[in-house]
Amino acid sequence: MRQFFITVIGVVVGLIAFFVLLILILVGFGMLGAAGQAMAPKPEQVLSLDMRDGLPDHGLGDTLFGPSNGVVDIVRALDSAKTDDRIKGLFIRADSTGLAPASAEELRLAILDFKSSGKFVIAHAQGFESPTLFPFMTVAGADELWIQDTTGFAVSGLYSETEFFGGVMDKIGANPEFEQFYEYKNAVNTYTQETFTDAHREATTSYLTSLYDSAIGHIAEDRNMDIDAVKAVLNSAPHSAEDALASGMVDKLGHIEAAKAYVKLKAGGETTAMIPIQNYKPNTPLTGPTLAYIGGQGAILPGPSSSGGPFGGSVTIGGDTLAEAFDNAIKDDNVKAIVFRVSSPGGSPAASDQILAAAERAQEAGKPVVISMGQYAASGGYYISATADKIVAMPTTVTGSIGVYGGKIALEDTFAKVGYNVEGITVGGDYAGAFSSDTPFTDSQREAYQGQLEDIYEDFTGRVALGRDIPLSRVKEIAKGRVWTGEQAKELGLVDELGGFMKAVEVAKELAEIKPEEKIRLKRFPRALTPAEQIEKLFTGTAQMQSDIAALRKITALPEVQAALRAREAGRMGQEMKAELPEIQ
Repeated sequence: MRQFFITVIGVVVGLIAFFVLLILILVGFGMLGAAGQAMAPKPEQVLSLDMRDGLPDHGLGDTLFGPSNGVVDIVRALDSAKTDDRIKGLFIRADSTGLAPASAEELRLAILDFKSSGKFVIAHAQGFESPTLFPFMTVAGADELWIQDTTGFAVSGLYSETEFFGGVMDKIGANPEFEQFYEYKNAVNTYTQETFTDAHREATTSYLTSLYDSAIGHIAEDRNMDIDAVKAVLNSAPHSAEDALASGMVDKLGHIEAAKAYVKLKAGGETTAMIPIQNYKPNTPLTGPTLAYIGGQGAILPGPSSSGGPFGGSVTIGGDTLAEAFDNAIKDDNVKAIVFRVSSPGGSPAASDQILAAAERAQEAGKPVVISMGQYAASGGYYISATADKIVAMPTTVTGSIGVYGGKIALEDTFAKVGYNVEGITVGGDYAGAFSSDTPFTDSQREAYQGQLEDIYEDFTGRVALGRDIPLSRVKEIAKGRVWTGEQAKELGLVDELGGFMKAVEVAKELAEIKPEEKIRLKRFPRALTPAEQIEKLFTGTAQMQSDIAALRKITALPEVQAALRAREAGRMGQEMKAELPEIQ
């Protein structure tokens, strides 16, 4: 026994000695590295931003494959870099077809703000081949905008398509049974109509026109051109690179390598370091007043949020995750106010109400809540925002869609065409079989379901009236499921101020009575998982499970499967408070 304890003590002492030695070695390397850095002159630095791939609204922290990057992260980085003496300028690789209008607009503001500090902004595009306005609008205010001379300039306007399966439903004998509150809640039209209804066409045209006018105004301002001159160029698109240069839409022709060499020379020479913006860490104070930053993007669902995972998948807002985030921010005595970034088309009424209740608990605890609307905050996305102390949105944020819908597609006649039969047996109330995929609603089932949706709609409009201090009668006039741009929403009283994430931070500081010039700490709730935690989460499943998931992803990516899934999703309960948003090309 004595020998056993001696052995145990020896092992413990040995382990302690090993870790102490390891720490000393690491510290030694760190000191040597620091000494080497002190001895070597620091190169000039330029931030680089690659916008060729679509960006999420906000990143999810460090991933297994490096830092993730989103619109909010870029905006924060540029805000910090504009006062960082190490950073001499910004180089952008432009043209992206996956950028939402509000994201493009917020990035534009951040780029112009960075440029106002006296630091240069150079952008290069290997052609603006997409007709849509927003990739070009984002970088139109660069000091110099380059384009490869062998490419073209196709920027011309906006285009949106809507699928209608009404005729298909007739041909296959399917019976789409949906209820909508009200005529502008047009998600159901995809399954019930063969073309636009008057209300659907009116709302979509108004929305696109507002986006177009906003983009044209920004381009004219940033290129120092008249609006009519900008429209003349766009209306006669596509153009060659040389014609784009002659018209003033770009400043220089050249390949990416020449642009990079020019940027380095402008910043100080060949030793200039190009720092990817996702690797740049904003200077955040470790002490001082603290604002909580809670982010939510994607469809709103019950349960935990989903980050999509390293192999893809949908990013979602989970009611449990967001409610816990608010409650943790409430418990943190250092948190003086909360900035809640919302980028969501909505989803589950129950989960939406769970999040709204958590936000209201924060307000009751004396912590103001400021909403920063991202790409969209529609339907359930607007519901969770409605009673905040202040709502800040970009002029092109898609918001509103105050309405609900729901129903199912009854396939009884479709099944009969191929000899397939489904028969149900009900025990209990008639409503037990209401959501059979086979038979249509009975009169009593339809009446009961209409009553459920009407209760949700009345609750929704009531909360908007209370939160926005608008008479209920007026809310019902501007609701009806209609989507608005942020600019339109501000005129209607649904939004308080126009601006991006940094504007929301300013408003939160004001409500928390923090001086404008005082530096604040932004603390994220919930905190991002560390790489080690992500690895642990990744390997909780088996290798076979990962293989199965990969195979399923390939199958579900097929267009015909996606169409079927959308049809199925439209009739699923728990999606009554979701907006169907136009897809802009």
